[in-house]
Amino acid sequence: MAHKLHCVQLNDGHFIPILGFGTYAPTEVPKSKVEEATKIAIDAGFRHIDAAYVYGNEEEVGQAIQSKIADGTVKREDIFYTSKLWVTFFRPELVQTALETSLKKLQLDYVDLYIIHLPVALKPGKALWPQNEHGNCIFDTVDLLATWEALEKCKDAGLTKSIGVSNFNRRQLELILNKPGLKYKPVCNQVECHPYLNQRKLLDFCKSKDIVLVAYSALGSQREKRWVDQNSPVLLDDPVLCDLAKKHKRTPALIALRYQIQRGVVVLAKSFNEKRIKENMQVFEFQLSEEDMKVLDGLNQNIRYFHAKFAIGHPEYPFAEDY
Repeated sequence: MAHKLHCVQLNDGHFIPILGFGTYAPTEVPKSKVEEATKIAIDAGFRHIDAAYVYGNEEEVGQAIQSKIADGTVKREDIFYTSKLWVTFFRPELVQTALETSLKKLQLDYVDLYIIHLPVALKPGKALWPQNEHGNCIFDTVDLLATWEALEKCKDAGLTKSIGVSNFNRRQLELILNKPGLKYKPVCNQVECHPYLNQRKLLDFCKSKDIVLVAYSALGSQREKRWVDQNSPVLLDDPVLCDLAKKHKRTPALIALRYQIQRGVVVLAKSFNEKRIKENMQVFEFQLSEEDMKVLDGLNQNIRYFHAKFAIGHPEYPFAEDY
C-alpha cells in the first residue's frame, strides 16, 4: 500500500491514499490513451486508481495495472482500486454480478472499494441509459437499503475490501446509517468538491460520522460538453487561485489539490497529459498557510459542474437539497 503518511484510515480499518488518479474520459479520448495515462500515473507514484463500470474503460485500466504488476513497478496490494456500481444494477440480485463483470474486465480478484455511483436507480436492461419513446430515462424504484445489503454481501464474499457511496446527500447517508441491522457503514462519500463548491456542510457531517469525503472534479470541470454547461466559470483561471499559485511557485491545479488534502479530503486528479500527471504528485512537497486556506474557503459559490440532469425528477435525485 502507498506510504501511510499519504493515506487516510477508513472506518473499516483499511487505508485509502489521499491522492487518487481519475480515469473518466470523454468519448472522444481513445481508450488506449486511458491505458497509457494510467501506466504513467503508476510510474509517477499514484497508487489510488478511481474508475467505474460506466466509464467503459475498465479493460484498459486493468491492462495498465496488470502491466505495471508484470514489470515489477507495483504489487497488487500496492494499488488501491475503486470501481462503482452503475444505476441500472441496483436491484439486489444484480449487484454481485455487476461487480464480478468489472473484476473480469480488470483481471483482478477483488477491488479495494466498491461504491454506489449515484443514489438514482434506472430500469435494468441492455442500455446504460434505458429510455422511453420520449427520450427520457426510465426510472426504477429500488430500495437503497436493499442495494446496500447486497454491497455488504460483496464485502463478506471478499470481492471488495470496502464499500461506500457517491453523490449522496446528508439525508441519503442518514438513511443508510440508521438502517436496522446495518453491518457496515459507508467508508466514503465521493462527491463533486472544489473551491467553487467546497461542500463544507457535507464535509462536516461526514467527518462527524467517520465517513471520508472523496472529491471528484477537484480541478473544476473537465469541459465535458455532454454534462457541463459551457458557460460555467473555469476554476483554474480564477485570479485568487492563480495568485496563490504564483506565491507558492506551483500550478493553480496543485493549489486546488493541496486545499483538499489539508481539509482531510481524499482528492482525485485526472489528466491525460504526462507532464501534468507527474506535476500533480508535487502536492506533497508544499503547504498552504491557514491564511491561504481561509482565502480559498472564500471562493465558495456553490457552483456545481455536474448536475446529473438525466436524474432530475427521480425521488432520490440528490442535489435538490441543501447538502
